[in-house]
Amino acid sequence: MNISVIGTGYVGLVTGTCFAEMGHNVICVDIDEVKISNLKKGIMPIYEPGLEEMVVKNASENRLHFTTDIKHAAEKSTIHFIAVGTPPGADDAADLQFVQAVASQLGQTITADYNIIVDKSTVPVGTADKVSTIISQEFNKRDFSGEFDIVSNPEFLKEGTAIDDFMNPDRVIIGADSDRSRRLMHNLYAPFSPSHDCILIMGIRGAEMTKYASNAMLATKISFMNEIAELCEKLDVDIEDVRLGMGSDTRIGYEFIYPGCGYGGSCFPKDVKALERMAVENDVPSHVLNAVESRNQRQKERLFVKIRQFYNGNVTGKTFCLWGLAFKPGTDDMREAPSLQIITDLVNAGAKIQAYDPVAKETASIDIPDEWLADGRITIMDDQYQALESSDALILATEWKQFRNPDFNYIKEKLNDPVIFDGRNQYDPQLMADLGISYSGIGRSNQL
Repeated sequence: MNISVIGTGYVGLVTGTCFAEMGHNVICVDIDEVKISNLKKGIMPIYEPGLEEMVVKNASENRLHFTTDIKHAAEKSTIHFIAVGTPPGADDAADLQFVQAVASQLGQTITADYNIIVDKSTVPVGTADKVSTIISQEFNKRDFSGEFDIVSNPEFLKEGTAIDDFMNPDRVIIGADSDRSRRLMHNLYAPFSPSHDCILIMGIRGAEMTKYASNAMLATKISFMNEIAELCEKLDVDIEDVRLGMGSDTRIGYEFIYPGCGYGGSCFPKDVKALERMAVENDVPSHVLNAVESRNQRQKERLFVKIRQFYNGNVTGKTFCLWGLAFKPGTDDMREAPSLQIITDLVNAGAKIQAYDPVAKETASIDIPDEWLADGRITIMDDQYQALESSDALILATEWKQFRNPDFNYIKEKLNDPVIFDGRNQYDPQLMADLGISYSGIGRSNQL
């Protein structure tokens, strides 16, 4: 098939690349000339394991192309994926200006007798209707008689494993209202699951809602577990025992019940807020969603509370080694990262930070205030152990694999105060006690 993907951010680039990998002809479009120029050279705008190799391979084999010319892409394609950003607006509702702009451009430029326009971006219920209206209006302006269908096809990619998620999906949601679009979209995705049919066909509005409801449920599990973890600290209960006991119940499972210093990223925070806004607009109380968001904000602040308590309320002049900046391992994404809250709280309290992350150094430098980097209030190091030099304590904010089994004797030797604040519960409190290292995790017993 001939496919255009408008937007070469995280979702669009992975989507276009994986379709090309399966043999389709794909044109990826973006208004960012520098990004397109770099992609043609094999330079990625994001870090995602396996993506660079797949982009270079398919571009060299002439199946994957990059351009800033949406007219060219629209004329050469019959299936058009809209994969542009839907950032939260001032009222936390999803901002659809970029989606609507692309819809207008497609309506002005597509030429095939029949086209499918696919909403790949995360969009509120009813967006497909708006896109359809815009395209119809543009068709009428130029007296174009072509037919089209709108499809909702939300993405369920996890940063760090996005290639495998796309190539081996656990489910593909297709919201479509015509037999023709259902058939073509099913044919497009069928090769990704040859051993079993994981394609779920439903109405457009149902597909739009499924994306938001899925992310909100996962965020709810995280916030619930974080709240239980704080209660466990008060009751001298080890949350790890509770987690294992809960997860063994197949109705609950082990996924997304790891307590920590809060969730971040481009999806959960934005989508929970957008779903809250949809509830408000439709006069539906959103007690659960409000609680999920407020608990997550509290959780991002928990490590600072623990640190301040350890130092009797005064961290002025202290230097902290911070391991992990990205919101999760496997990505350089700093959006809504808990590390940013930790950094802000510590710097505002008069402390300094020496941070290290395997891949997020450049993206973190964009999100951290320039003056903090310039005057040394935060320094991003090139080595995890280098960040320990002259530090008072160690903070773990992102559970990269290389942080899981560090040299604890070296850590103890280098820290002025041998203490670890573990925001991801990676270390055994008993082992830390045996090594003579003070330890504070999230909901763990046998800690300071």
